Amino acid sequence: MRLRVHSIHFDADRKLIDFIQQKLDKLHTFYDRLVGGEVFLRLNNEGVKNKTVEIRISVPGRKLFAKEQARSFEVAVDLATDALRSQLDRFKTRIQTKRP
Repeated sequence: MRLRVHSIHFDADRKLIDFIQQKLDKLHTFYDRLVGGEVFLRLNNEGVKNKTVEIRISVPGRKLFAKEQARSFEVAVDLATDALRSQLDRFKTRIQTKRP
């Protein structure tokens, strides 16, 4: 899957980008027709959970979105990929029930 990572107001290191790519590549096991995706990484100034991750994934006919906040980007990516996995499961069941 082609993935674009945008880090807003900071530079993400290669280890973080590789971690995100690895996590999102695992979504292919749930649905193999993923087209592409975008990841937005933001630092917030207030609170303990000051790291925000937004992930948009394109599948044929739909765009899926998850947004999570946590203490670290890795935890936020884990939470967002779990949310996307459940969205993919629901999307797959809708497609399978619509087919004759």
